[in-house]
Amino acid sequence: MGRRREFTSESVAEGHPDKVADQVSDAVLDAMLRGDPMSRVACETLVTTGLVLVTGEISTETYVDIPGVVRDTVRDIGYTRGKYGFDADTCAVLTSIDEQSPDIAQGVLRGDADGEGEESRWNSVGAGDQGIMYGYACCETPELMPLPIALAHRLVRRLSVCRREGHLPTLRPDGKSQCTVEYDAAGNPERISALVVSAQHDPAVDMDDFRDQIRECVIDPVVPQGLLSPDTRYYINPTGRFATGGPLADTGITGRKIVVDTYGGRAHHGGGCFSGKDPTKVDRSASYAARHAAKNVVAAGLAREVEVEVAYAIGVVHPVSLRVDTFGTGRIPDSRIEDLVRTFFDFRPAAIIDRLDLRRPIYRPTATFGHFGRTDVTLTWEAVDAAEALREAAGLRAEVPEPAFRWPADCSDGTP
Repeated sequence: MGRRREFTSESVAEGHPDKVADQVSDAVLDAMLRGDPMSRVACETLVTTGLVLVTGEISTETYVDIPGVVRDTVRDIGYTRGKYGFDADTCAVLTSIDEQSPDIAQGVLRGDADGEGEESRWNSVGAGDQGIMYGYACCETPELMPLPIALAHRLVRRLSVCRREGHLPTLRPDGKSQCTVEYDAAGNPERISALVVSAQHDPAVDMDDFRDQIRECVIDPVVPQGLLSPDTRYYINPTGRFATGGPLADTGITGRKIVVDTYGGRAHHGGGCFSGKDPTKVDRSASYAARHAAKNVVAAGLAREVEVEVAYAIGVVHPVSLRVDTFGTGRIPDSRIEDLVRTFFDFRPAAIIDRLDLRRPIYRPTATFGHFGRTDVTLTWEAVDAAEALREAAGLRAEVPEPAFRWPADCSDGTP
């Protein structure tokens, strides 16, 4: 028997400066893929007061009006007025783009191709870099994600809805959330011990009224009442004021919210960000593939929790290693699950791209509210399309794992 413990995860709103940078980078990527699906993109963005700097290495056969993409993205996020200190129409947009290094390109495109057909194509693309990628799933929520990060994402999605739909007209685009969940000795989520919501607001708001509005319009519709107790602590704009936010308050850079993007700290992270990278970059595509494998393992009932680790060498087609860890929750040995993962999931970069259909302009929506466990967008790596086959190959009875927690019917996921 284990011990009672707490776990905390955070999320950030779409107007957070680092998330603005992520969204710009992925909007540029989408524009490139829309015109040329074979574009090779590594786009980095920096945002600060009155300035967006887009840089990186891009090789493509299409033309993209990058300043136009930047302004459209910033406008959609909500920075539309000069008094915010940063707005789509008056910010300066600078670009500094080079082509992908030929040394990298020859490794990515060389592979071990010999002949025609699917197998040859899958051997034609080497990994875009070395690195270690992780995928994770657990039987904690119906979407097979840890509850703390799922709740944190729902809170900032709800902030966005309340601002965009005018429920709270005093809201501004920046914001953060944080959720601390207390687990019982068996590892099941029992209650929320602390909630943090920090929301940018109009300078003229009455802070007491604003806190009441956040509680009523943001927290209450999203957070399941059964997880709250009289001891739950609420921290709503704990500094007392959050009028200055976004790029006016802090510089934002692509790839600084990698834990927000993944599992809220519950699983390992190899360190590489996702945003602004085309799918030949295994930082992104292999992380998606590892999540796809992990989610199917849990959905098949092979384990209640699993982490899949895959590692690559630049220019090499096949992973240099693959590891599966079920943290003692597996119904069959981890070594057997690892063999099944190798059998059912091909981790060659080109095979991942084909299986998950990754050469499409699908990435801008992933740049906010997490890349995994999404219920508001359809993502191929979230499909449990191999669960039944995995279960049969493992020789297990059909048994759908029961989540430790189910969202109440009257609990919003934060979307409209």
